[in-house]
Amino acid sequence: MPDPAIRIDALRVQYGSFTAVDGLSLDIRRGELFGLLGPNGAGKSTTIRVLIGQRRPTAGTVTVCGHDVVTEWAKIKPLFGYVPDRDNHFDEFTGRRNLEFFADLYAVPRLRVRDCLRMVELEEAGNVPVRGYSLGMRKKLLLARALLHEPPVFYLDEPTANLDIHSADVVHRILRERVAAGATVVMTTHDMGEVEKICDRVGIVCKGKLVALDSPLALRSEHTERKADVILADHTRVTVDMDADADRAKLAGFVSAGTVASVRTREFDFHATFLKLTGQKYE
Repeated sequence: MPDPAIRIDALRVQYGSFTAVDGLSLDIRRGELFGLLGPNGAGKSTTIRVLIGQRRPTAGTVTVCGHDVVTEWAKIKPLFGYVPDRDNHFDEFTGRRNLEFFADLYAVPRLRVRDCLRMVELEEAGNVPVRGYSLGMRKKLLLARALLHEPPVFYLDEPTANLDIHSADVVHRILRERVAAGATVVMTTHDMGEVEKICDRVGIVCKGKLVALDSPLALRSEHTERKADVILADHTRVTVDMDADADRAKLAGFVSAGTVASVRTREFDFHATFLKLTGQKYE
């Protein structure tokens, strides 16, 4: 396989005596949309802070496009776009002026500002001061800012928080388009549904440790109970284990006799899966 876009090797981050990230090792491939999933306090945001240069590792190494985040930061800085979980706009500026400010910093033509506003559906609001924006509009403006210089790597911390369904779909579409163009996207979330919808792979973290790593489909297949809940015509309820020959034969008998009123297969339960993987509830 080609070299990963991001390599995290035995990363450890401590805040005093508290260990936020505990020996995390992870390769994120070029051209994939990777979801970092876990509850609050799992270490997701701390990992992102290391990737964007806000926090130095206590131990371990992290490389982005082959460059070390500690010793080669100047080479990494232009390579990524970042959408934080909280906005940091200039509220007195318009949305357009906010983007123009950053476009100048990146030496990006100002025509790119118009394109980015259009992508996030803020073109009509571009001349409105940001202090008048809704939370969702402010979040989309952050994404537009990250897109300005068309970086090969994107980091997004809870990118669809405070967004309505349509705006979340717009963000998802843009991220998939970036990946299709060869970019690498890393997003943190606590929403398994969102991960299943758009991510190529997902890493589940708990207390700073990686507890599962696979495609959303593979995780669903591995951890979904292969059971069916059957209600018979006389209102009797029967649970059928689809891995047991005897239970499958029993279900076939019910069907043949015409006594089945309804059959419902078990759905993937992320909370139950998280409990099984970590021994604790997902909160």
